[in-house]
Amino acid sequence: MTEKTHLPALSKQVTELVLAGSLGHAERAFSEAAETHGDLVVSEVLGTLPPQVTALHLSGFDGGKTSLATLLVPPKAWADSLAFIAATWNEQMMEDDPERIAESLFAHIHGVVFSTEDEERRHELLAEASATDHGATAFAILFSMAPKDILELAGEVISKGSYITAHSSSDSDIVPLAVELVKANEDGWDRALFELFPDFRHSADLADAEFSDDPDDEPKFLQRSTKELLYRLRKQVPSARSAAPRRGGRKSLGTDIFS
Repeated sequence: MTEKTHLPALSKQVTELVLAGSLGHAERAFSEAAETHGDLVVSEVLGTLPPQVTALHLSGFDGGKTSLATLLVPPKAWADSLAFIAATWNEQMMEDDPERIAESLFAHIHGVVFSTEDEERRHELLAEASATDHGATAFAILFSMAPKDILELAGEVISKGSYITAHSSSDSDIVPLAVELVKANEDGWDRALFELFPDFRHSADLADAEFSDDPDDEPKFLQRSTKELLYRLRKQVPSARSAAPRRGGRKSLGTDIFS
């Protein structure tokens, strides 16, 4: 049996395992396929999975680099899956602990992007993800955890463009990811920036903006909160009618896209 004939069967097997909640078994299926047929087969299968299945699978690893899917997911497939990742979130946690969800999303995105030393692949992942509305919102969620650092970086981007480096004055883990995004897709960086700071119509405005170190001070310009951005991404999740495979009688996670 050729490698190509294995693809539909493996895709069906992985989809059923993921929807049943057996992520470990799905990873084992990927590992066995990689050992038998090579990594390319796994990558091709990941490219054929419904994006909501990819989202459900990858989100279960919280960005863990032990996931073969994290290492091999095609950039376009990963970008598409980000449209569904908000459907895996617990609504009560979105309301009560949005920062925890944002940290989990950061772990996921950082884990996928930096799972490779291949700069070209990193930039392809970031360019594909940030080229969509849901991707811009996802990156804005991450940036909302370090708005002061993002403002400082915006000033550097204005003066240096994509030749920037992560500035030493910041110890935020978000800055290196933001720098990579600028290098991969400046338009995607701008879109995420405007999602976070909707008052601004061009990046130059950000260079003169200042953040108070006092958390009780009211911001002098409009900034969307982490919680607001989480809900914005949830609203961008495609409907069940347009996207969901059937999941039997099991109760769905998040919204009903998996039902």
